[in-house]
Amino acid sequence: MNNPKYHLYMNHEAYREIINALVDKKNDLIATGHYTDAIDEILIQLSRAKQKKVKVVYTS
Repeated sequence: MNNPKYHLYMNHEAYREIINALVDKKNDLIATGHYTDAIDEILIQLSRAKQKKVKVVYTS
């Protein structure tokens, strides 16, 4: 199966909010006794993601 790749551009604040939301969701799943494998995979992928500087050009 051919899985498409997606690119997500975000600043440090958005990155931090996503990580915090995933950790909160993982804690909720642990508290209710559910598996956290999917959340763990996403956290690992985010931690291994390359950071790239992108120049943003605003147009009117």
